[in-house]
Order: sequence, then structure tokens, then C-alpha cells
Amino acid sequence: MSNAGGTSVLPAPCRQAGHRALLPLPSAPQFVARFRSNRRLRLSPVSASGHASRIPPTEARCFRALSGSRHRPPPLHRIRSGTPCCAYVEKMLVAETASPLDVHQKDREARIRKQLHKVELPPSPYDTAWVALVPLRGSPHTPCFPQCVEWILQNQHENGSWGINDFGSSANKNVLLSTLACVLALEKWNLGQEHIRRGLHFIGRHFSLVMDEEIAAPTGFNMIFPGMLSLAIGVGLQFPVRQTDIDGMLHQWKMELKRQAGEKSYGREAYMAYVAEGLGNLLDWNEVMKFQRKNGSLFNSPSTTAAALVHNYDDKALEYLNMLVSKFGGAVPTVYPLNMHCKLSMVDSLEKIGISRHFSSEIEGILDMAYSFWLQRDEEIMMDVATCATAFRLLRMNGYDVSPDELSHLGEASNFHNSLQGYLNDTKSVLELYKASKVSVSEHELILDNIGNWSGSLLSEKLCSERVQGLPILEVEYAVKFPFYTTLERLDHKRNIEHFDARGSHILKTECLPYGINQELLALAVEDFTFSQSIYQDELLHLDRWVKENRLDQLQFARQKLTYCYLSAAATIFPPELSDARISWAKNGVLTTVVDDFFDVGGSKEELENLIALVENWDEYHKDDFCSEQVRIVFCALYTTVNQLGSIASAVQNRDVKNHLIETWLHLLRSMMTEAEWQRSQYVPTMEEYMTNGVVSFALGPIVLPALYCVGEKLLGSAVKNQEYSELFRLMSTCGRLLNDSQGFEREGSEGKLNSVSLLVLHSGGSMSVEAAKNAIQKSIVASRRDLLRLVLKEGTAVPRACKELFWKMCKILHLFYFRTDGFSSPKEMASAVNAVINEPLRLSS
Repeated sequence: MSNAGGTSVLPAPCRQAGHRALLPLPSAPQFVARFRSNRRLRLSPVSASGHASRIPPTEARCFRALSGSRHRPPPLHRIRSGTPCCAYVEKMLVAETASPLDVHQKDREARIRKQLHKVELPPSPYDTAWVALVPLRGSPHTPCFPQCVEWILQNQHENGSWGINDFGSSANKNVLLSTLACVLALEKWNLGQEHIRRGLHFIGRHFSLVMDEEIAAPTGFNMIFPGMLSLAIGVGLQFPVRQTDIDGMLHQWKMELKRQAGEKSYGREAYMAYVAEGLGNLLDWNEVMKFQRKNGSLFNSPSTTAAALVHNYDDKALEYLNMLVSKFGGAVPTVYPLNMHCKLSMVDSLEKIGISRHFSSEIEGILDMAYSFWLQRDEEIMMDVATCATAFRLLRMNGYDVSPDELSHLGEASNFHNSLQGYLNDTKSVLELYKASKVSVSEHELILDNIGNWSGSLLSEKLCSERVQGLPILEVEYAVKFPFYTTLERLDHKRNIEHFDARGSHILKTECLPYGINQELLALAVEDFTFSQSIYQDELLHLDRWVKENRLDQLQFARQKLTYCYLSAAATIFPPELSDARISWAKNGVLTTVVDDFFDVGGSKEELENLIALVENWDEYHKDDFCSEQVRIVFCALYTTVNQLGSIASAVQNRDVKNHLIETWLHLLRSMMTEAEWQRSQYVPTMEEYMTNGVVSFALGPIVLPALYCVGEKLLGSAVKNQEYSELFRLMSTCGRLLNDSQGFEREGSEGKLNSVSLLVLHSGGSMSVEAAKNAIQKSIVASRRDLLRLVLKEGTAVPRACKELFWKMCKILHLFYFRTDGFSSPKEMASAVNAVINEPLRLSS
């Protein structure tokens, strides 16, 4: 690294002719102090909490990473005092003086942490009203749950309604449904005549909303509201509404009932049972009870379960409602249990907006519990399609051994369409299944392939016909266009923050609003991302100075790719405290680009041999060893940077790792020379020769491998020599080599270069077309990507999880860069991404 000032840190022998000598380097701690002195903002310490109590399953978790949760930042106790790792020095400095902003952030984190430990479900006036309608067994004129009746009497709004008002809106279909249910409950027990009068007038004033098809409605509203309206009229309630409007609504309801009666499917039966409270005596309640769950409920819905008890007494259903009232008092939630769904949704949100690392202990506890539920096939996870798919994806990506067999009942589209979610045309469930299908780690996971095929097609159809319900169309469009292995975390974080639903409501038969937790998540994410951007901007300025100090901008043959190289670092190794890893990644990315261009177009055979000889000798060279100024610039930049990064990495690892960095570079240069010699002699290698050399010459080694030492984990020398380490590198580089070859085939062909596509065609003897060769290459990319992900998630391996994830992060970068074109050679392809991550401030949607 260079210092932050204007003076050059290039050693004297590289600036001018001089005698043979080792290159003097500034000590690492001094260097860090200089670099950090120009920071505008200091890094707030990442909160670290103790481990929460967990429910550890007894079964082995073959994929659980021993190195810890992927959310957990590097533990501070692993960093030696005096380590020249920029972020840790900054942490120690800022810890001495906590600012008011730090205190405010900690308070916000504490509120989020509380909700992660215990989900608070808001009361549902609608469901409470239905529970209030249940009579005491043997005493039909006495409420079984008088505390629910009392809650209704005490919680009417001034305008006569009951329910959750939508940010200042006095009425919506959800509020109208809740108000009608509460009026029915009071009328049932002949209580609160003034409450009833005010409630009826509220419904009358806003009855036009009921008739408006353009206004969003809770699930089953068109079946439930008219049915309850008919029930209310039957008991003598009079609505200040034109009779023609009431007759029109009831006529449409009866027509819908007639249409429903003509359908015969499990999904239709489940739907009719789900909205049973609106159908009363029109249903066979014995058939409805077939959908009763182990906990006694119908669909975990208090309202449906209460309606069943009104028409058909059942001990288990009564036990369920007794449990609810005992737990929540006079007001019950709209769904229970919803604990696991809410917690998994929160974990997913924390990951999507980039703040999961602040809650690593809580997330680990939640996922442990979810894994336990998964192994037990608990209904709370398995009976809901979206929850099941989300659990599978989160558990697998966090290292738990989960089999897609539990999704086998959804392997065919027909099975989904025959479910309740399918009948409801639930886009959320389809989207979650599609995302789950993409975390495949084996070609044998055919269930995931099948789910991915039909769910992807269905989502595409919905987008074409604009029939996306319950989700923002942009969210669905983005998921279909960019599979998770083609996305960069910080880009995703920004997009998700800007489109985050701070209201966070979950609409079923009525609306469920969390207690302000989404606003807390959004505020913390905005603070975190904004602060990170200030760090990224400072780092990019430092890197720009480094390029100029090392005269890399004076090399006419070299592409100037600093911002792209830094983007790939900042967008993936995004936590502010991992500054050293980002700087290492970006600097080596720039250097590999320079060296690649030097071997491709910039250097003569003599210059290339000269550069390799200099690296082989490293410290032992003379002023006369440079055959050209180009060689001097390239070698001196390489020498200075590798020594400085090696010094930092060695301090973090508490052992000398500089020689490994030098060996990595030497390995790359020799492989590039091999390719240069092939081209000069017009030698046509076998596919095996090409790929063996190509995974090295693709130049990912000097970028990824040094950064492994700077992510806070101890990477032992034995791990670096382990076969797993080599395989991680091979799979990552294979993906990159083949992606580049597939997208750059025409460009490289015009330059007279061979690649894997052209080699397949040549060695086939004319039996394989270019298109067939590209298809074969694509299959190899998919196989390598799956194998890499499986190895990254595997438990008990020599390479720590945090280190393994860098290989996967690079794989994702490559998939994005080569998603449609040879992105690294297309100047405009990544421009918007660079600005989004580093420069452009957040623009929150209103």
C-alpha cells in the first residue's frame, strides 16, 4: 500500500538507478497510521453479543461450517495488539470515544434484537371478533371468551371503526371487514348498542370501497365480506346503504359461489375451508374439519377456527383458542403460530439489506431452531409453501444440511396449482420456490431443477401479463433476470434498501403489521450503507493515488480498470472493518490486469522473460536488470505492493506469508508465458492442456488468495497446501475461464486467439458446431458452480468458512461481469454499478 500523503513510497532502486539492495519498506503500523489519518469518518464498533441459548439438533450437520456463522464479523479477540489491519486499528481508536450516533445505533440494534428473540404479533380486531362469537358450551347465550368481547368494547376508534388504519387513511377493505366482524360480535351478545350504531354508520359511509375492484383486498374478501353482510342482515342489522348496492354485492357473491361449486380440486376445497366464516351453513363443516392441524387450528387462523367452533364443536379447536386467549389476553393475532415465519422473514430481510452481521448470534439461534423444526417436519414450516422454501434457502446457504426432498411435493407445477397457495395465485410462494431452486449444489438435485423450471416459467408469464399480485413487480422481475449467483451483495443491499417496505405488512384475511420493526431495520440499514460509502470513497481515493505513485497510469498498453477492480471488492467484501481485504483485492486486481495486458499486447518476448526472471529473484536484482522502462514500472509496482500487502497479511496471520504471495504471482506469470509461447508458435493445445494452464492464467490467484489472509480468520499453512484449497481455486477459476471464453469467443477469435470454445470445435473434427460447443461450456460452468458452492458450504474442512466464501464471491462477480457480454472489456457495462455502490447516495422510495 502507498501512504496517504503525496510522497512516493516506491523504493529508491525502482525510482532511479542504484546499487543492489533490498527494497526499504515503511513499517506496517506506521503505514496504516498514515493511511488512516485522512479519514473523514471513523468506523463504529460492530456490536458483539453473547451467544443466545439455542436448540441444537442431535443430527449431524454435514454442511455446518466450523468456522462460524457467515453473518459473524471477525472476532476482535483473534486480532493481535498492534496488528496493522486498518479496520481493527480504527475500531480500537473509536472505542475510546463513543459518539451519540453510536449510542443511538446501539439502541436501535437492541430493539431489533428484542424482536428477533421474541416476535410480537399485533392484535387482529377481525380475528378477535370471531373468537368473541364463540358461545360457551352448553350455554349458547353466554360468550366463551368474554375478555374478547370486552376488548372490542374498549377499542373502537372515534370514527366508529375497528382495525389498523393505513397511514392516515380512515378506511380500507381490511378496516371495513374488521368493523363488520366486531359489530356482529356485539350484536350476538346484545352489547354496545352505541358501538354498533357507530360501526354501521362507518361501514355505510365507506361502502363504495367494498364495491371498488381496483382497491387491494385481503385474501378471500369477496367471499367473506358479503357472507358476513348477509349474516348481519339476517339478524336484523340495518346498514345506511342503498339497497341496490347491497343487492348487487350479494348477487355477485352468489354467482361466485355457483362458480366455485363447479370446480373440483383440493386447492378449491382448501380455499373454501379457509374462508369458511363467510359461508356459514352453506358449508359441510365436517369436510372443513379435514383441514384441522395438529395444534387444533384450521390453517393457524383464529377466525376460521372460531367459525368452525360456532358451527361444529371440537375439543382440539377449543383448546387452540383457549391457548390463544391465555397467551394474548383479550385480543388475538390474525395467525398463530407465526413465530418461525416472522423470524425467518426477519433474517431474510437482515441479509437482503446488509445488516445481518450485527445480529449474528440471534440469527444463529433462529436458524438452529428452524433446522430443528425442519428435521421434525414441523407444520409451522412445512404447511406453508413460502415459509418452507425460505427455510430451505436460508438454512442451506448458512451451512445446514437440508435435503430438497422435503420440497418433492412441489416438484411439478400441477401439485402447486392444486394447493391453497396455488389456488390463491400467490406470487410470493412461487418467487420463494424459484429462489430456493437456485441454491442447488449437485446435478442430482432434480427436484430443484424441476421447481426452478416451472416456477421460473410461471413468474415470466405473470410478468408478461402483469398479473403479479402481492409483491412489487420490480422484485419479481429482478429475481427472474438475475439469479443469486449473478448478484453482488452491496448492489443488492442498495436496491433492497431503496425499495424496502417500511410498513412491512403481511396481508392474509386481514392485515398484520409488525410493531415498527421494519422502520428500525430500514433506519439501521441506511446508516450502515451511508457510512460504508464514505469508507469506500476514501479507499478509492487512496487507490487512485497508489496507481499514480506507481506510474501504472503511464503504461499505454494497460487498460485502466481501477474502479471495476475496486467495485468487485467493495460490492462483495462490504463490511467497513474489512478494509485490508478490499485494498488487497483491488490492488492485485489492477496489477493482474496490467500484467495480462503486458503479456497480451504490451511486452516483447525479451521483456516478458525479463519480468519473470525479476520475480524469480525478487530481492536480488541490480539497476541494470531492467531491459526496458515498462518492465521497471511493472516490476516495481508489483514488488512494492506485494511486499506491503504481505507485511500486513503476515501480521494478521502471525506468520510470514509473503513468500506464498510471491509464489502465486510467479505461478501466474509462468502460465501467461506458456500461453504467449503457444500463440507465437501457433501451437494448438489439447483441451486438458488448455484448462490446466487456463485456470492459472485467468489471473484470479493473486486477487483472491492474498485477501484470504485479511478477513479475520487464521489460515494455516497446512490449509493452503490442502487439496480442498486447490479445488476451491480450480472450480472458481474454471467458472471464470469458461465464462470469459463463452462471452469473448468472437472477440478473441478476431485476435487470432484460441479458447475453450474454439478448441472444442477444432478437436471435434468438424462434428461440433460453435453453438454446441457453447452449450457444452455452459454445462461445465453450471457443474463447476454447483461443486464450488457445495464445497464452500461443507463442514469441517481445512479452509475456514470466511475464507471459502471469498472464492464464492469471486464466482458471483464473474457471473455478473460476463452475464451478457465480456463485461470487463465493455467500458459502459459496469459504470452504473460502480456509481451505485461507491458514489450515489441512497434514494428511498416514498
